Amino acid sequence: MLDLTTEGWILAIIASIAVGLAKGGLAMVAMIAVPVLSLVMSPVQAAGLMLPVYVASDVGGLIAFRHHFDIGVLKTALPGAILGIGVGWAGAHLVPVWGVTLIVGLIGLIFSLNALIRPDPGKVTRKPSIRRGSFWGFLAGYTSFVSHAGAPPWQVYVQPLRMPALIFAGTTTWFFAICNWIKLIPYAALGQLSPAALTTAAVLTPVSLASVWVGLRLVKIMPEKLFYQFITWGLLLVSLRLIWQALGG
Repeated sequence: MLDLTTEGWILAIIASIAVGLAKGGLAMVAMIAVPVLSLVMSPVQAAGLMLPVYVASDVGGLIAFRHHFDIGVLKTALPGAILGIGVGWAGAHLVPVWGVTLIVGLIGLIFSLNALIRPDPGKVTRKPSIRRGSFWGFLAGYTSFVSHAGAPPWQVYVQPLRMPALIFAGTTTWFFAICNWIKLIPYAALGQLSPAALTTAAVLTPVSLASVWVGLRLVKIMPEKLFYQFITWGLLLVSLRLIWQALGG
């Protein structure tokens, strides 16, 4: 088990709750997990610790959303995501984490500001596209591999599709669950899944699984318009935090 301080355990529990809420449908919440843990450990170690928690929590999310997802959207985005994970693995020792963090933050910032400024985003609806899905899926897979921060690129693609809240949440859960299972292979090959990290993750997993139910309840009772406002503002705040982190703030 990792030798964490009291502060480290508190932050690890917060990160685990965030992951569980995300798997329950509040996708953007999970983006705080690695940044929060990075306050007490390296981002690489934080990503390795949280991946098993993500994978275990995915099970709860997949059960919750087993009937609520859009297979067509997944088909357009997953091939690009798998390629992105592969590129991330190949360049794991070449690209600095701060650079990817900055790119992710800028993407999320631009998208969220656009969504908040345009007069009526509800009237702008797109259909799933192999071209857009492959591009944004690639970015989501790549940034997810580096720091579990694939939500902004993914959201840039799926939010204009204007899926119902449950379908949006379920499709997001399925997309990242598949990505996380695939990421186990390169993470293990790179030595990021140490016995100490796996043991610590096992302790944190029940907290995350319990939080899946909380997230699911929030998605079901939250009005759809408010839901999209919530994830847009969440994306904006997280993106600003990522930019600040990348620039050494």
